[in-house]
Amino acid sequence: MSMPGPQRRLLGSFNCTPPATPHLRLAANQTGPRCLEVSVPDGLFLSLGLVSVVENVLVVAAIAKNRNLHSPMYYFICCLAVSDLLVSVSNVLETAVMLLLEAGALDARAAVVQQLDDVIDVLVCSAMVSSLCFLGAIAVDRYVSIFYALRYHSIVTLPRACWAISTIWVASVLSSTLFIAYYNHTAVLLCLVGFFVAMLVLMAVLYVHMLARACQHARGITRLHRRQRPAHQGFGLKGAATLTILLGIFFLCWGPFFLHLSLMVLCPQHPACGCVFKNFNLFLTLIICNSIVDPLIYAFRSQELRKTLQEVVLCSW
Repeated sequence: MSMPGPQRRLLGSFNCTPPATPHLRLAANQTGPRCLEVSVPDGLFLSLGLVSVVENVLVVAAIAKNRNLHSPMYYFICCLAVSDLLVSVSNVLETAVMLLLEAGALDARAAVVQQLDDVIDVLVCSAMVSSLCFLGAIAVDRYVSIFYALRYHSIVTLPRACWAISTIWVASVLSSTLFIAYYNHTAVLLCLVGFFVAMLVLMAVLYVHMLARACQHARGITRLHRRQRPAHQGFGLKGAATLTILLGIFFLCWGPFFLHLSLMVLCPQHPACGCVFKNFNLFLTLIICNSIVDPLIYAFRSQELRKTLQEVVLCSW
């Protein structure tokens, strides 16, 4: 992302900024506090990115291959996989170019590196914004399928889904271009942080409401079979655990990055906030990890998709 100072990864490499060698260290300034800085090795970052690329390519290939998966729900999942794929590819590309510049294997002028950095930053930001949007779209789709089951196919039609997908992609590219162009403006950062908070609240409200409806339905079934308390409690605990994992992973992977943006607005010059800024690459790594986890949560739980995935893997061999 386009951040001031050391967060400009490509430009930092071009200016021969020395890389951070220890994996976990306390960085101390003469006038500042001792900071816990977690440095992510480039090899680990690249490996995680490649794992994410393989996973999400398989998801896209499986959905494209099986016509039974050509429905709005799976189109949203496919677009989420494409977004996560772009997040991983753009970050891997940026890291690869950075390493080539540091090794002297790639000779480029400062203006060229600046333009390349801006293009990659727009790609990264667009993929991140679209990924968050499609996570919200999947939550809305599941909500409609539960609370409006009889009208679901008339509400979530293929044309409406395509319109929503197109709108998300266009809005993601436009907003990301503005963010990269005006990243040092407070209003832009606040809008991006507000967008994350809105997505978090939307997902939390929808999934909690779905869990409450599922528990109510389970309670009615157990009453009908005169086994109210044990079965209902077991279902409620399982549902609560699933909800906690889903929202917990979302907040853990995305929260630190948006905390970074929030602190850029609240305390850009404070030494304590500077300690958080030093771990920017760790926050990007967590987003890559989210791209790895998303297929496990939203795609691979489908038996139809897993079956198609096996066919895709066998055909590739």
